[in-house]
Amino acid sequence: MTLVFLAVLVWCLGWWLNSRLANGASADTRAVKLLVPMIFGVTVLLVWELLVRGLAVSMVILPAPSLIAERFAASLPILWKDLAQTFLKGALSGYIIGCGAALLMAVAVDRSDFLRRGLLPVGNFVAALPIVGTAPILVMWFGFDWQSKAAVVVVMVFFPMLVNTVAGLRETSAMQRDLMQTYAASYWQSFFKLRLPAALPFIFNGLKISTTLALVGAIVAEFFGSPTVGMGFRISTSVGQLALDMVWAEIVMAALAGSFFYGAIALIEKSLTFWHPSQRG
Repeated sequence: MTLVFLAVLVWCLGWWLNSRLANGASADTRAVKLLVPMIFGVTVLLVWELLVRGLAVSMVILPAPSLIAERFAASLPILWKDLAQTFLKGALSGYIIGCGAALLMAVAVDRSDFLRRGLLPVGNFVAALPIVGTAPILVMWFGFDWQSKAAVVVVMVFFPMLVNTVAGLRETSAMQRDLMQTYAASYWQSFFKLRLPAALPFIFNGLKISTTLALVGAIVAEFFGSPTVGMGFRISTSVGQLALDMVWAEIVMAALAGSFFYGAIALIEKSLTFWHPSQRG
């Protein structure tokens, strides 16, 4: 029980330290904003390690972070191959195709009342379809390689991206659009100089949402058929072998890849929408 008591002590210490930093005079500085989540993350890992060892939790139930880190370091070649298959081939290709097609369709929807009234309700219906139902069908259609995973990702990201982009293109006010007409601007001049810049925060919101959907969709699709490589394949086989440390290593790799992907899109957003109020501060 000593380790359990120590875990409680570490949690209280981390809570107290973060409270002091978050409520202090320097709470708005960049260093504190980075330090607070780092302290929280380290605290969670320490408490996890101490509780698992103090309560003698079976590795099948929950492995300790140290065991996960050890397995992660020892399996880097396998994890990289799985990442390349799932993320670089399936998720990223489907993300580019799905988001690109949604952007083009959003322009068509913006110009056509018929498409806006007819396609968007269908999009809400398709977005509500469970991935565990659509993924096996697409795997049977496109085969067991990365193409079927990309197809699943396209289905998952297309309509969230479409809805966000259409909402962004309609964000400009009637006064702004009337002003462009006063200047005798054509549709495309108005689009590129007014409506597209105004829609960028909405577009990047859709892109950031789609980063998570893309990786999750590609991993889940691999549960229904894939080559002998990939995150979903590895997780599925490792669960069957009760190798839970490998499952958690794949989860860590997926979390790192997803965070990097999201962060890259957020950096691009910050550079292109620096004028928006959400980027100030």
